[in-house]
Amino acid sequence: MDSFELNKIMGAVLGTCLFVLSLSIVTGGIFASHPPLKAGYEIAVKDEKAGTQQAAAEPQVPLENLLNEANPEKGASVARQCVACHDFAKGGANKVGPGLYNVLNSDVGTHAGFNYSNAMKNKKGKWTFEELDKFLENPSKVVPGTSMTFLGIRRATDRAAVIVYLSKQADNPVPLPKPVAVSAPEKKDGEQKAAPPTAPAEKKDAPAKQ
Repeated sequence: MDSFELNKIMGAVLGTCLFVLSLSIVTGGIFASHPPLKAGYEIAVKDEKAGTQQAAAEPQVPLENLLNEANPEKGASVARQCVACHDFAKGGANKVGPGLYNVLNSDVGTHAGFNYSNAMKNKKGKWTFEELDKFLENPSKVVPGTSMTFLGIRRATDRAAVIVYLSKQADNPVPLPKPVAVSAPEKKDGEQKAAPPTAPAEKKDAPAKQ
């Protein structure tokens, strides 16, 4: 092999290397990864303020009215999330939680055969409509230290339906409280009543031409 052929081979190899190098530089500039503006990972989280504002926007209806409007069949459906820990039938066995037959108006922490937490044993009173509503909304707030890990039922209409369902699971069902009259909301300062529509002005007859 003479020097001319060798130079051609070396030139081809060198040209290939230069092409690969230039291609690497160009693609690196196009697809280069840029460091994040802030350190760490961005995690999408649910906006809890929206849920809180929505709950605050719901009209406040008296519990007595919610109970009278509630459907016990809906309450049975909502209460299905509780069947893993509670039995609603008469003579039902205690599970993770006590049986709930005859629970309405019963003394707190006294269901036969169930080993209650100290927090529940120390709570006095009865399971009235009002107490059940508060407890179902947030058990750990009503009974701090309770071993019940249930987070609660946030919607007031769902709680009312469950309570009405529980009221039926009894030897002598407790009658629901009478609904209360709700007055119309008062207008805030600065709000004015809408002005009544004014009657259109009567057209006067045009004077006759003379």
